[in-house]
Amino acid sequence: MNNAEIQIQFPRPGQWDEFNMTAIYQDADGYTRTTRYTPEEIPADQAPAMQAVVSALVGLGEDWQAVQVWARRNWVLRFSRGDAGSYQTKEVVCLTVEAINAQGGRKLFTAIEYPSFVLKDSASVAFFRYFTQNSDSL
Repeated sequence: MNNAEIQIQFPRPGQWDEFNMTAIYQDADGYTRTTRYTPEEIPADQAPAMQAVVSALVGLGEDWQAVQVWARRNWVLRFSRGDAGSYQTKEVVCLTVEAINAQGGRKLFTAIEYPSFVLKDSASVAFFRYFTQNSDSL
């Protein structure tokens, strides 16, 4: 069961270096915790994974600018070619994005519509785990 998510708010859409990030997770005692971070509080070794999130958001184009992102851990199935009974699972981070346009419209973009919102690299998964599983020790 996945009881964690990361929320990222961009107070000035398009200014990707300005954000507030909130990690929501369960601690060892089962209590829900929320921990907030500013860009300055993101460790340097975690910055490349944050850049992967920003790269996915830039793909929205100029008409839509992200104002909020929800990141959740998930699993995808990969089937072997030629053998329908043989498959592997891979841990990924899926993004859901709320964006606005110049006319004030709002829209949710999901990984179903934008495959680039499925972050498959190990750095993105490690970023998610860092902030949602080890947050008590930060």
